[in-house]
Amino acid sequence: MTDTMKCPACSSEHAYQDRDLWVCPECGHEWSGAADAAADTAPDASVRDANGNVLADGDSVIVIKDLKIKGSSSVVKGGTKVRNIRLQDASDGHNIACKIDGIGAMNLKSEFVRKA
Repeated sequence: MTDTMKCPACSSEHAYQDRDLWVCPECGHEWSGAADAAADTAPDASVRDANGNVLADGDSVIVIKDLKIKGSSSVVKGGTKVRNIRLQDASDGHNIACKIDGIGAMNLKSEFVRKA
């Protein structure tokens, strides 16, 4: 019997099937093979705000807390409304590109904004 499934929790190659579930002997994680395969084919790549709402290009958002600007003494105050955002793929987590009045162009993390 050849097992081709890897554990989604620890990536162990020693997972085995027990009836309808797959079991990892190293970390004890159990999962359904059918649900795991469905999750791999349709990942949720949408950008969500702090409340879990899906964001899209052109939306307006509100900053939920004061954010220090790196390399400057300026601060983006909580409650600042940002209009016409652009979503981007960023490895550092700054997935919103925008222009803030009085500050200029900058990137924000979606976890610090809510949809307006």
